[in-house]
Amino acid sequence: MSLLSSFCSKKRRLSLVSWEASLVPALSWLLLIPCLLVVNSNQCLADEGMFPVSELGSLDLQAKGLKLTSDEVFNTDAERTCLVDGICKVNGCTGAFVSNKALIITNHHCAYRAIQAASTTENDYLKNGFIPSKPGEEIPAPGYTVRVTESFKDVSEQVLAAVTAEMDFAQRSKAIERRIKEIETQAESDNAGKRAEVAEMFAGKTYVLFIYTYLKDVRLVFAPPSSVGKFGGDVDNWEWPRHTGDFSFMRAYVAPDGSSASYSPENVPYQPKKFLQVSAAGANEGDFVMLLGYPGRTARHKTASFLEFEQNVRLPFVVDYFGQQIETMQAAGANDRALAIKLLSRIARLANVEKRSRGQLKGLAGANIAANRRAKEKELQDFIDAAPELKARYGQTLAKIDMAYAEAAKTAEAEANVRNLLLASQLMSFAFTVYDGAVERQKPELERESAYMTRNYDQTVARLKAGHRDLELVTDQQLLQQLLERMGEAQRASLGLPAPGQLGPLYKASQLSSAATLDAYLAMSVEQLQAVEDPFMRLIVKLYPEFQRLRELGKQRSGKFDKLYGDLVTVKQLFQKLTFVPDANATLRLTHGTVRGYSPADAIWMRPATTLAGVIAKTTGKDPFETPAEVVELFQKKDFGRYAHPELKDVPVAILYDTDTTGGNSGSPILNAQGQLVGVNFDRAFEATINDFAWNTNYSRSIGVDVRYVLWITDTVYKANFLIGEMGL
Repeated sequence: MSLLSSFCSKKRRLSLVSWEASLVPALSWLLLIPCLLVVNSNQCLADEGMFPVSELGSLDLQAKGLKLTSDEVFNTDAERTCLVDGICKVNGCTGAFVSNKALIITNHHCAYRAIQAASTTENDYLKNGFIPSKPGEEIPAPGYTVRVTESFKDVSEQVLAAVTAEMDFAQRSKAIERRIKEIETQAESDNAGKRAEVAEMFAGKTYVLFIYTYLKDVRLVFAPPSSVGKFGGDVDNWEWPRHTGDFSFMRAYVAPDGSSASYSPENVPYQPKKFLQVSAAGANEGDFVMLLGYPGRTARHKTASFLEFEQNVRLPFVVDYFGQQIETMQAAGANDRALAIKLLSRIARLANVEKRSRGQLKGLAGANIAANRRAKEKELQDFIDAAPELKARYGQTLAKIDMAYAEAAKTAEAEANVRNLLLASQLMSFAFTVYDGAVERQKPELERESAYMTRNYDQTVARLKAGHRDLELVTDQQLLQQLLERMGEAQRASLGLPAPGQLGPLYKASQLSSAATLDAYLAMSVEQLQAVEDPFMRLIVKLYPEFQRLRELGKQRSGKFDKLYGDLVTVKQLFQKLTFVPDANATLRLTHGTVRGYSPADAIWMRPATTLAGVIAKTTGKDPFETPAEVVELFQKKDFGRYAHPELKDVPVAILYDTDTTGGNSGSPILNAQGQLVGVNFDRAFEATINDFAWNTNYSRSIGVDVRYVLWITDTVYKANFLIGEMGL
């Protein structure tokens, strides 16, 4: 049985192509093309790899320290449970069930949007935490969904049957997109109440249909204050040593009959097939650990031209532009807590990307990754040129990929400016979603953009309204003005955009800040929306042809890169004689390693654990190094209870380990050799931001919160001991 055939077994499923991505076009200059992780099929190097769970039997994890059989981690028998059944996806993060009542542990930063949405100046859950005094005191988390992998099946033949040799790149992309929608729609019809998604595993070559249990009633159960859950803020983000209690608890609910349902007071907790046992012993240096989760995307085997595009074009733009936005919003909320609450979630998302991008730029330059990859491509090209039949078919593949990125680079900044109109201004974004939805929903179901298909539209509107609640017009105008200045007069004129100084009257005249107006616009037809006088709707109607052009361009690029990368995969397999495993693509994966430190620079050694004493030493009393008074008091009393480390005589806070992770692994449970939860993954060291492009055993380190700190904060500090009992502790 081939690697891919065994991967496409019977039971579980992995999420990849998520319709939510279509809601943020401002962040997508070029469609991200899935790439490949190359693994020697005869000698799997388990130190590196985000492995599909179906491949566990080939990894010999028992030799690395795992005390469970591979079947206990994952199996395809629907009658047997395994650890994978206890893993879930929480929006774009990972979570783990830790009770039979669907109590989920994930990161504080993953629950941050829910905490922020529920916060007011009177009930400031971001500042004070959401600390229930008894079971049942929970807050709805609108816009959150929980997914549990159920099954997966190879549908490559069905998808690619839609493609013909005569199609151009855009037609190819559209044909694949339509066939995927057909497969997903049919699968959801055949699996009532489930969610279906088709994931592209190898670019332009292989596709897998995944079926999920899809839970729409998610509630916040417990969240520590941000001074615990976000201790160190952006200063410490992507850094080690770390002293952040980045955890929260949520819960998933279903209708009384067990079916997936939106929020209702009558709903009951979902009953997972499996929940993870929490071990209060935590993890110590040298221990085997593994993570199960939904890592986002890596680019370990994209071409040198892709890396050069990242290094020279996209990443510098992100660092510069996001940095400007962050600075503006931080200044706006500095002396206004109500405004700050509205902006904090947005600031946190941008700050995380901005600092990661800085780390990636540093790593790309320092490690000469693009140059090294270019040298390997020269070897591949020599191999192709040496065989006439290969040269005839693949001789121009690398050159065509180079040309495609060079062509994209010429217009990348101008295109990004247009797309970022929807990131800079929420009013622009609201108007676009309303108008785009009206245009798309007049089309037949399968011809619509995914966000506006019937199966997705309610969630699209829910996310739109959740963002609308945080609208603040003064800051919105500032951000849009800055982007218009960045565009320059020539680009503004070509698009018919106002000058930066002309925005005041537009904001004053707009009614889009009204929830009632938004509802009214959502009910209108295209013709009705074209007739409204709101200046932002009129701007979007004027700009809409440009957005359509960019969307079409994206499909053309997607089709081109899918075809070229598909050819590249084929010839690389011939050259390297290796088995290829799909690179990370937001599907369920396992990675394993050891709790251990590293040396980031000459004469410096970072040990792999931090403690509560380190939190106190960092505490200044000012953001982001504030610590709750009750935490300081208990530290001074040395009231650590059973959560103290036996050797350190202190509560361990964070741990460092050499597993292979990326975005999406936030919230992944850190499991010990017995499969027990000993921590929650939340970050990487700064040197490991380059993981997305290249992994290295010397510096690639992931960071998690030690479960002993989670339990100490929950139990000893905030007395939510009913949660400790629910987890069986």
